[in-house]
Amino acid sequence: MSNKAFEPARLGPLTLANHLVMAPMTRSRALGNVPNELMAEYYRQRATAGLIITEGTSPAANGLGYARIPGLFNQEQATNWQRVTETVHHHGGHIFVQLMHAGRVFHPLNLPEGAEGVAPSAIAAAGGQMWTDQAQMQAQPAPRAIRAEEVAQVRDEFVHSAKLAIEAGFDGVELHGANGYLLEQFLNPASNQRTDAYGGSVQNRARFVLETTKAVAEAIGPERTGIRLSPWGQFNDTPNYPEIDETYAYLAEELQKIGIVYLHLVDHETMGAPAVPPATVTTIREKFTNTLILSGGYTTLAQIDEALASGRADLVAIGRPFIANPDLVERLKAGTPLAEADQATFYAPGPNGFADGYTDYPTANGQPAGTFSPSYEA
Repeated sequence: MSNKAFEPARLGPLTLANHLVMAPMTRSRALGNVPNELMAEYYRQRATAGLIITEGTSPAANGLGYARIPGLFNQEQATNWQRVTETVHHHGGHIFVQLMHAGRVFHPLNLPEGAEGVAPSAIAAAGGQMWTDQAQMQAQPAPRAIRAEEVAQVRDEFVHSAKLAIEAGFDGVELHGANGYLLEQFLNPASNQRTDAYGGSVQNRARFVLETTKAVAEAIGPERTGIRLSPWGQFNDTPNYPEIDETYAYLAEELQKIGIVYLHLVDHETMGAPAVPPATVTTIREKFTNTLILSGGYTTLAQIDEALASGRADLVAIGRPFIANPDLVERLKAGTPLAEADQATFYAPGPNGFADGYTDYPTANGQPAGTFSPSYEA
């Protein structure tokens, strides 16, 4: 193996320290939907990744479907996110924010006053249960369908958020078009039963995703714009449908025309969904020639290097191993065994508070992952 994983990598205008990406992972530590010092510490500890993609961050109040997820649509949020970007950059990392509008994946108790769950169609996610801090697990209600005259406004919320992201010091934004959230809700006929220009055919169902991506790329630059997609994924009641491959081939072709810097493809086979067929990846790889990030089940250096050496991936994203291994890059390089994460604290505090299972995982030598350098205190 060449261990290409640890060589510097190009991503548009950026030179990343290595080919390893920290995948976006919701951790629900943003009290009041505002980033905080604890979150800054969490990302700082993992800044040796070539690229960090943040947890899903809502571009609008209506998109805050889960408890304690961060937003990026007002000045307070942008100012607090700047603390995160500054410390990641100070420690040699690069960081994109993932813009995730939850759409119909919501509960009203998780939304601020005046906000409401909206989606392409007024169809609840089947069997969906949502945690609320006020009433624990609750059934997800049906959202309100986005009216035709509101579509441009929802698109512009992504654009506004992307501009705030650049102001806050992010290297770019990733649009979350995967896992059954708003952008994928437009793509999937089970959640999109519109009869206007945004529903029906493959091209119509892809229209909102492409218009939003184009508008964001025009606002902040295509070299700062990426997107995450999950063909064959089944999260949040997004069943498979006959035109999957046609849909994603079309998206790849059109995203290439827009010229975004990367396409991030996630395979949820390890989470119980069908594997993404190799032919799907090959087609996307042929039609989208900028950076392709592959994600899903990569836990060993052999798997990572094979994906990079084969040319299937330009970068490889790793999720859960980064939770319990803040020094994951160093552990992979040294062949050190990986620690296991405590699933009970993925989205909730432990007995000692929100730092439990979040910023308290030690490095391989048993030392704490560290704190801010004294010269860099706020």
